Amino acid sequence: MHGEYKVPGGKLVVVDLEVVDGRIAEFRLAGDFFLEPDSALEAIDRAVNGLPAETDARSIASTITQALPEGTTMLGFSAEAVATTIRRALQKATSWRDYDWQLIHGDAYSPQLQIALDQVLAEEVGDGRRKPTLRIWEWNSPAVVIGSFQSVKNEVDPANAEKYGVPVVRRISGGGAMFMEAGNVITYSLYAPLDLVQGMSFADSYAFFDEWVITALKSVGIDAFYQPLNDITSAKGKIGGAAQKRLGNGAVLHHVTMSYDIDGDKMAEVLRIGKEKLSDKGIRSAAKRVDPLRSQTGLSRAEIIERMIATFRGLYGLAPSEVTPDELARAQALVAEKFGTDEWLYRVP
Repeated sequence: MHGEYKVPGGKLVVVDLEVVDGRIAEFRLAGDFFLEPDSALEAIDRAVNGLPAETDARSIASTITQALPEGTTMLGFSAEAVATTIRRALQKATSWRDYDWQLIHGDAYSPQLQIALDQVLAEEVGDGRRKPTLRIWEWNSPAVVIGSFQSVKNEVDPANAEKYGVPVVRRISGGGAMFMEAGNVITYSLYAPLDLVQGMSFADSYAFFDEWVITALKSVGIDAFYQPLNDITSAKGKIGGAAQKRLGNGAVLHHVTMSYDIDGDKMAEVLRIGKEKLSDKGIRSAAKRVDPLRSQTGLSRAEIIERMIATFRGLYGLAPSEVTPDELARAQALVAEKFGTDEWLYRVP
């Protein structure tokens, strides 16, 4: 069995192993990481060999840590990264390059239809009718998109939302409320088979899914990094947040919204943002624009999106695609039956 895991912000970890009588055998660790002393590599191999194949990642990492020679230095990886790679090998996880990735970047849709498309496209990938897909959203109106488990009244000021013509929609993933304005945010979704993140914790999979966009942001001059659990940030403040939903049919939906140039004053009026959240969103005062992508790059939104697409294509390959008439019809039906109803929006009042 063979497993690979690129540590977010770090190095590639590769393992090869066999399972004999329910235990790991012939284990070998490799990669482009740095490890001192040399004897630590053999110590890791010895520690893993003989472990029951069902050993969980935390126990594997603990066993490796205990076996390391005193003073061991691990750069670009960790015992936890080795454990994740082992679990990926045992669960026959796939890698990015195993798939023919598709790109959807076309028409602007209403907020409700955007949310419905996320569910439909993820289901299509899980059912094998669509190849894994990257979708860049375009907006035709402002919106507040709240997480699946958030309370509407706790997150949104209804009077100000109405004043500014900002509808509220609820997505199927968890996480926090996002304030969207057409042209002022960059939102993307990844629809992938669950096999791509086999062996990873939820926390690890968040960073794994967004490493490509960290690479893209660095290429335009932003010193971006991932801040657990789900934030993309920089030394100058938060850039965006991620959310994720794993579907029962074997698909995972991962989506991210990044701020290009948002009216912080308006956002603070529409959202019920406490002091802690103001700080978290990079707003020291309400009357401020939240513009990490615009101010840190000097590039247009379109230019940043172009760099993102080029980065993804260079790393994993990417072919043009579009929302099919059937997918669009299913999404429109979901708006009528689910996402456009008060029952869904106010399921947490």
